Amino acid sequence: MASIFRQCFFLAQPPLTQQNLPDQTGRVHIVTGGYSGCGLQLSRILYQKHATIYIAGRSPDKARSAIDSIKRDFPESLGRLEFLQLDLSDPGSIKASAEEFMSKESRLDVLTNNAGVMVTKANQQDAQGHEIHFGTNCLGPFLFSELVLPVLVRTAAGSSPGSVRVTWASSLATMFAAPAHGIEFDDNGSPRDQGPFVNYGASKAGNWFLASEFARRYGEHGILSLAWNPGNVRSDLQRDVDGFSGAFVRMLLKMLLFPTEFGAYTELYAGWSEDISLKDNGAYVCPWGRIGTDSLRADVLKAAELKDNGGTGEAEELWKWCDRETRKFR
Repeated sequence: MASIFRQCFFLAQPPLTQQNLPDQTGRVHIVTGGYSGCGLQLSRILYQKHATIYIAGRSPDKARSAIDSIKRDFPESLGRLEFLQLDLSDPGSIKASAEEFMSKESRLDVLTNNAGVMVTKANQQDAQGHEIHFGTNCLGPFLFSELVLPVLVRTAAGSSPGSVRVTWASSLATMFAAPAHGIEFDDNGSPRDQGPFVNYGASKAGNWFLASEFARRYGEHGILSLAWNPGNVRSDLQRDVDGFSGAFVRMLLKMLLFPTEFGAYTELYAGWSEDISLKDNGAYVCPWGRIGTDSLRADVLKAAELKDNGGTGEAEELWKWCDRETRKFR
């Protein structure tokens, strides 16, 4: 309970904001879901510092509106904003999106896996028939990150160690909604469907598991991989929350939420802070920008460790499931 409290209240001021972010001229970034919520605020911050930002998402209209708004607000920027069509619930769309990006750019400095879903309706599925939270929040970012890995590796080879990064959207729900050890698997090695509330929490634990495994597998290339809890901020994540439980969730969150920009500061710290180095690879970032892996539940921490190292191995099991389910799209 104390660790939850420390991620919600009496938080220190953000150590990295648009005021002290270094110039981003020549650097190329992708922000999934970058036209709304925390993703939009992050895109605004990066554009102010002259970055090239690919705003990835499903809606060209929302992206165009966001891009026009950002350009209008920061006319002096020398940066560039591009839309990248991406539906994280559809592997075909994910593959096409990655291919489009790599046909246009020769580098990728930071991939922010910001987009995700939270629904209260049971039995919702992605395009391949997977439960919607595991499909969109875990399989989608996994596949996209794997597909753009070649350009990440190439960029890292010519960059300062740890400056090329992939970051993943976890959540405080990892603490109170995820089952024991973060994710429970069925006899087929697939995440067990335990209803929308638990599934959402499990998928957010899964995002940290994927960050940890990505770090373990690709850290040797000088790429940093971290997960972050954006904090209790206003966003569009609750757009699919409806019914009585949805109304309760919205009422509860309204009393606890901070301005959306603060969530972007957490993401900014994870992706751009020079205080983070390769020794922090696989870490969990807490609001509004601090390493807080020790804030996670003990069983979730153990789940990220390999069985050979005394852990329970759920992170590796999730990675293997994601690899198996997306292999035909790579």
